[in-house]
Amino acid sequence: MIHSLFLINSSGDIFLEKHWKSVVSRSVCDYFFEAQERATEAENVPPVIPTPHHYLLSVYRHKIFFVAVIQTEVPPLFVIEFLHRVVDTFQDYFGVCSEPVIKDNVVVVYEVLEEMLDNGFPLATESNILKELIKPPTILRTVVNRSTNVGDQLPTGQLSVVPWRRTGVKYTNNEAYFDVIEEIDAIIDKSGSTITAEIQGVIDACVKLTGMPDLTLSFMNPRLLDDVSFHPCVRFKRWESERILSFIPPDGNFRLLSYHVSAQNLVAIPVYVKHNISFRDSSSLGRFEITVGPKQTMGKTIEGVIVTSQMPKGVLNMSLTPSQGTHTFDPVTKMLSWDVGKINPQKLPSLKGTMSLQAGASKPDENPTINLHFKIQQLAISGLKVNRLDMYGEKYKPFKGIKYMTKAGKFQVRT
Repeated sequence: MIHSLFLINSSGDIFLEKHWKSVVSRSVCDYFFEAQERATEAENVPPVIPTPHHYLLSVYRHKIFFVAVIQTEVPPLFVIEFLHRVVDTFQDYFGVCSEPVIKDNVVVVYEVLEEMLDNGFPLATESNILKELIKPPTILRTVVNRSTNVGDQLPTGQLSVVPWRRTGVKYTNNEAYFDVIEEIDAIIDKSGSTITAEIQGVIDACVKLTGMPDLTLSFMNPRLLDDVSFHPCVRFKRWESERILSFIPPDGNFRLLSYHVSAQNLVAIPVYVKHNISFRDSSSLGRFEITVGPKQTMGKTIEGVIVTSQMPKGVLNMSLTPSQGTHTFDPVTKMLSWDVGKINPQKLPSLKGTMSLQAGASKPDENPTINLHFKIQQLAISGLKVNRLDMYGEKYKPFKGIKYMTKAGKFQVRT
């Protein structure tokens, strides 16, 4: 199974390594560095890299590559899912998962990794159990840390039929919050038609309930959820027969499910971009005009809008005037960035002006593409809506809350 784990930062330095079986030399990462050089962006590094004696499987999160080394063939998604669990666990323990934080808490990191794998096989990957085995760092324990972080007794959840939940949980305020977060990836062509569009969605939960509650969550339109991945707590048979989520929740924060909507007719595009970008053969000036507006947003405000575009090499400088927000153009990298902010439908934001082109250079082969980042609060763009949340097995009435959010993933407009 998994022999070793290497953590590599964006500069290509290995800043942490952990070996469960025999020690694997750092030189195995040279194959990874070669693949990294060939990839233009960090996200484009292949997740599986075969080498003469090993396979390297990696995920890239928080500007860190988590690279697992295996010697025998295993299902790649099994290892990749474990690496994501490692990242989520670090985030849960330390608040953020970054190189400085991992270095500051290196003892806890090694203790947690020791518990997560046993002889290379996943053992305890649930945050609740790990926190009973290895105490999370606190300021007080960091100051007087002469003792070990290891807990003095076995976690109760490890021995129960619901290993993701510890027993004897008590809260003065009982509450359950669910966040439906959707990320839309789309490519829009020159005329405004959709070439591809898909939605990646997750339902993240924060459940702080006393005792051993049994929850059911139902949706107005569960048929939208086609390609779904569940937390182990969800009773799959009930979902298959009734399309209802029935589960005993873990204590605290967890991802209840993730889903994927790829049917073109189900994906609404929430923004449009009007553009007029022209280069003339004879002139050393070009025209640049873009306007961003809302579309199919159910009256919700689009906020946090950032427009970026990689301009052709022949563009020396840009003289632009935004109707709102601020813009920057880097003459070295040729990257244009426009921080729009909120879109007011009554007064659409626009960015207009001219481009200075290299004298005598031929007209660029193709127009630049425009990338958009945005978010829309209280809207799930797929139309998914929670119908009701019920609790059984406990007598108190919990406080319940549902929040929706849509944000842009890789959202590209071709000009």
